[in-house]
Amino acid sequence: MLTTVEKDVAHTRLQAAVEEMCLTLRRASRSLYVRDAADFACAVADLSGRFVAYPQDVGVSGFVGLDLAPAIEAATADGPLAPGDVVLTNDPYLSGGLSTHLPDVHALAPLFEGDALVGYAWAFVHVSDVGGRVPSSVSVLNDSVHAEGLRVPPVRYVRGGTVVREVEAILAANSRTPDANRGDLHAMLAALGTGRRRVAELTAELGADGFAEVGRFARRQSATRARAALRTLADGTYRFEDFLDNDGVSDVPLRVVVTATVDDGAVHLDLTGTDPQVEAALNMVTFGRAHSWVVTRIFAIVGTLDPAVPLNGGLMDVIGFTAPEGTLLNATGTAATGVRHATTSRVNDVVSGALVQAAPEVLPAASSGLVVPVVFAASDGSRVDVVEPMVGGTGARHGADGADGRDSGISNLSNNPVETVEANVAVRVLRYALRPDSGGAGRWRGGSGLELEIEALTDGALLARGLERLRFRPWGFAGGHPGALTELVVNEGRPDERRLSVVDVEPLRAGDRVVLRTSGAGGYGDPLLRDTAAVAADVAAGLVTPTHAREAYGVVVRDGAVDAAATAAERSRRTTTSAPVHALGPERQRWERVFPPDLADRLDAYLRTLPTTTRAARRRAVLGSVLDALPHRFPGAPADEAALDAAARTFAAAVADLAGTPGA
Repeated sequence: MLTTVEKDVAHTRLQAAVEEMCLTLRRASRSLYVRDAADFACAVADLSGRFVAYPQDVGVSGFVGLDLAPAIEAATADGPLAPGDVVLTNDPYLSGGLSTHLPDVHALAPLFEGDALVGYAWAFVHVSDVGGRVPSSVSVLNDSVHAEGLRVPPVRYVRGGTVVREVEAILAANSRTPDANRGDLHAMLAALGTGRRRVAELTAELGADGFAEVGRFARRQSATRARAALRTLADGTYRFEDFLDNDGVSDVPLRVVVTATVDDGAVHLDLTGTDPQVEAALNMVTFGRAHSWVVTRIFAIVGTLDPAVPLNGGLMDVIGFTAPEGTLLNATGTAATGVRHATTSRVNDVVSGALVQAAPEVLPAASSGLVVPVVFAASDGSRVDVVEPMVGGTGARHGADGADGRDSGISNLSNNPVETVEANVAVRVLRYALRPDSGGAGRWRGGSGLELEIEALTDGALLARGLERLRFRPWGFAGGHPGALTELVVNEGRPDERRLSVVDVEPLRAGDRVVLRTSGAGGYGDPLLRDTAAVAADVAAGLVTPTHAREAYGVVVRDGAVDAAATAAERSRRTTTSAPVHALGPERQRWERVFPPDLADRLDAYLRTLPTTTRAARRRAVLGSVLDALPHRFPGAPADEAALDAAARTFAAAVADLAGTPGA
């Protein structure tokens, strides 16, 4: 038996090992998205398949709760793993939910002490392209996982230390960027080699039993600290819902619902009411289990309340999860998953919306709610590069403004330096800056969105997967205003201007200009209570214009200084409020006027009685028939009272008819 100090020291050594693995991978990588944006991670798991050591601040943080066990079981169906073996997989279904979409390639290597298997080293990277219908393999319009590229079940990529050339040949033949992919795969092998060496040094001292003891200690410690942190939330049951702009097939939005139950330091998330899986790439595969990437908001809460909590699989021990089969958060069959990050971003927003009611001084307002890797693909497919992984801001919270231009809701990707982009991609970056007036006004301002403008230097194509918040604003709280909506425009102000809402592969000619303005995050607290000096500082920094300062905050700024008398007069004409309620924005209010949540729940209950493959189309038909009578682009476009009332009656009658009850 090891002492507590010995276990703590051993775990610290494991933490150092996974950090070193990540640095090895990053330095050896061949692609911008791994080397600069840091879409990768490494970890060490024990025999449970759960991670016992995970990097604190290198790479993607949201995968800390992944479970290797289903992939290991699949990989060892034809015999146990041997020293020097490496298993590779990228398929969400065949890996048991380890991978979340095909470009995320996961590698795991068994760790031995003598002949005894003690655990696994793990690494993943987002590779540039795995084939499929479009360059980079990801488009919301992909209608099945088969359209998204090469599916790799858990197979041995390396046997006894030697790469299996046949497997490598298959991988290369099914990618538009085989050289970049091969470089990233070999970077993962280097990282796994680092992990093997460091764990071997530790197990030589501790033995197999000692290593297992350290793993149990680490996970138990994190679970205990997570439970203590979550006990500060008020016990109870809280509900919230929010929307994705559309279902990828039509203009009909998608609803994400959570009912969160807090009970003595544990949180159960019930996603019942969330819409059915769709014939587009917005689905997430969880097998109905709590998945690391669906519960990242809980990790963030724990980390906020206990910043020193060790990151490992023990965090999952305090989280319960329910998601009905055949829904966006528990997709089945061969549903496409490439843009699953749009859906999980919205899950973060609904979990925050529910739990802010349990801890209004801890949880923030909505983040910008989108992650949009802007991709430029050469016409011949020879280069597929992420120009920037675009996000927005972080929601404001009690006592603090949101972070501007940063949102680590489901990942913590870095931005690509402009100089690196222009040296490697056939585009010129014309503007990359914070977006003025985008953060929701509040006593504490929501984080500002970003603005990226690029010019194509050659013919090619634009891809912008995960484009969201063009229709429903990020909500504010306790009197705070919602953030601004997203905009994506090609050739703005020119005769050939195109405003885009769904992007598949958008052709670009040399000289075309693309501007993406991401949504701002929600504000917190009444804007009329914001310190006038803070408003003036925002104006001076270019985050708020003088016009918006007056309209949203009642603060008059002239020549860079606050006009105290004019500000007092402006604010005296308005009513302050700080009620602990969500500010959803006019678009959401119009939507729920026609499609109220209680009737949407009844429709969902009916849809779950249908075969999985027919649910989305049936819902689309019901809502589409109502939307046909409303203005184009509703709810962004307003409708008169009579039209809203008529549409609401039509929906209520349709739901009553489907549910087999008398019509209203």
